[in-house]
Amino acid sequence: MNLKDLPADARPRERAQALGMASLTDAELLALQLGTGTAGVGVMQLATQLLQRLGGLAGLLQAREGDLQGIKGMGPARKAELAAMAEILRRALVQRVQQQPVLDASPAVRAYLQLHMGKLAHEEFAVVFLNAQHRLITMKTLFRGTLTQTAVYPREVVREALACHAASVIVAHNHPSGVAEPSMQDQRLTTALREALALVDVRLLDHIVVGHGQTVSFAERGLL
Repeated sequence: MNLKDLPADARPRERAQALGMASLTDAELLALQLGTGTAGVGVMQLATQLLQRLGGLAGLLQAREGDLQGIKGMGPARKAELAAMAEILRRALVQRVQQQPVLDASPAVRAYLQLHMGKLAHEEFAVVFLNAQHRLITMKTLFRGTLTQTAVYPREVVREALACHAASVIVAHNHPSGVAEPSMQDQRLTTALREALALVDVRLLDHIVVGHGQTVSFAERGLL
C-alpha cells in the first residue's frame, strides 16, 4: 500500500498539513520521505522495518551500505536518498557549529560526532580544531584503528594543531562496542594529549567518547 492508497485521515502528508510535521511518528516521517513501498511491502511497513532493523531514526542516519543489504525495496536509488539525508544533516550541524563558539554549540558538536562515528565498526580518533574565540577552524579524523583499539600519537595531534593555528582542541573517539564509558587507556591518553598540547600553548578543552546513542565528556566528568 502506497501513501495515496491510505485513508485520507491516515496519510502522513495530509496529517502534517493539518497538524504540523511534529505530529507525525518516526515511521510516518520516513514513509513520507520514501513515498512508495515495493511489491508486497507497503510504504508504512517498509518504513517500520527500516526503523526496527537500524535502531530508529538515529540508526538510520548513521547506517552504512552493509546495514541496508537484504532489505526488500532498498535499491541503489533509495540508498542514495537516505545517504543524502544523512549528509544534509551532517552539513547542517557543521554549519551550526561554525556560526557560534563551539562551547555554546556543544549539543551540535556531540550530535555531529554521534552521526559521524557512533556506529562505526572500527575505532576512529577525531580532532576539532578551534581558534582563540573557540570557533571552529576544522574537524579532522586523524587516526583509524581496529575493532578494539586505535594507535594515537600525541605528536601528530600537536603537529596538526600548529598547522591549523589552533588555540584549543576537542578530541573524540568512538567505542565500537557501543558503550561510551572511558577506559583507563582513554584517561592515560587524555593526560598525554593535554601535556603535549600544553607545551605549544594549545589547550585541550574536552575528550568526548562516542558510543551507540550516547557520549561521555571528560570535561563534564572532571577528568581533564
